[in-house]
Amino acid sequence: MIPGFATKEGTEGFAKRHSNVAANHYKNFAGLMLSSVGVGTYLGNPDDSTDEMVKNAIKTSVKAGINIIDTAINYRAQKAERSVGKAIAELVQSGDAKREEIFISTKNGYVTNDGDINEEFWVNIQNTLVKPGIIKSGDISSGYHCMTIPYLQDHLKRSMKNLGLDCIDLMYLHNAAEGQLQDMSKEEFSKKLKDVFEFYESQRKSGTIRYYGMATWECFRVAPNHPQYLSIFDMVKLAEQVGGQDHGFRFIQLPYNMYLDQALTAKTQGDANQYTILESAIKLGIGVFASVPLMQAKLLAPNVLPEFGQMSKPSHRAMQFVRSTPGIIAPLVGQKSQAHVQENLEVLSTPVLSETEFSDLVKKLSS
Repeated sequence: MIPGFATKEGTEGFAKRHSNVAANHYKNFAGLMLSSVGVGTYLGNPDDSTDEMVKNAIKTSVKAGINIIDTAINYRAQKAERSVGKAIAELVQSGDAKREEIFISTKNGYVTNDGDINEEFWVNIQNTLVKPGIIKSGDISSGYHCMTIPYLQDHLKRSMKNLGLDCIDLMYLHNAAEGQLQDMSKEEFSKKLKDVFEFYESQRKSGTIRYYGMATWECFRVAPNHPQYLSIFDMVKLAEQVGGQDHGFRFIQLPYNMYLDQALTAKTQGDANQYTILESAIKLGIGVFASVPLMQAKLLAPNVLPEFGQMSKPSHRAMQFVRSTPGIIAPLVGQKSQAHVQENLEVLSTPVLSETEFSDLVKKLSS
């Protein structure tokens, strides 16, 4: 197991060593210097050849100046986490990176099998979770989600083993509202969520995680009358109840790109719905990572994205829009082939737009 976690000194040193990127490529959040683009690891087959591609994509990206890596235990049936673990181990062993330079997040909540064990899905769940007593009847929602403490505790240990780390920088509860609220009331959900936050705070104290948050799809973007709606202000209040002012709920993840733009445009948060989720996050000191910045490659087709600046490649325009949005730390870009990795890395030399430049761009795109 590799010891340590991302630190102020480590991430600042990483930024200084990568002087070939744009001067404002790194953003200071929570005392850490974090790259304006991160590596996502969602898609791909659960096979060894994909493992190798993901591992090499991460290593190439880190060497080029990216120090954010995002994964989840259910991505590729645990093999995504293992690919990340192999990449980190090789980077540290070769001296190309230090553990304290890299910010690593993963997610728990969805029920997953093990891609390295040749068993049918439910047989594997029975053998690894039901028989040992980790989950019982009724624990798994109709959305294949579980947020009981024994389950999350078991899967935190599995994630640490998969990643080869003794501390994870950020642990998300994965699509909790989306995976649970079809089966329970908001009141029951809030009680369960409080238990989860208490568990995460206890893990912070024991040193297995540094921060926690919520990786979401709909709940922070939809209207307040939507069944899966959550208030980010309520989430922070809940975190303060269990962890005080120094609580560890510091990050969220949500889908955001030039077409899924509700995080920027939809005022759904606050007592009078006067704030967007990004405005709310800024007010509350919550860092936001953007998933699907390329809409799983749908934005890369010719003539889908409007042109702006000197950026001729759709991937660059898509990433530039997201990474320049106020309140967003970084888009999390899924990439495996070396050709895609190299193309995406080209954007690192382009400065992130200032707030004024971004505002002007939005007006131009809206006209």
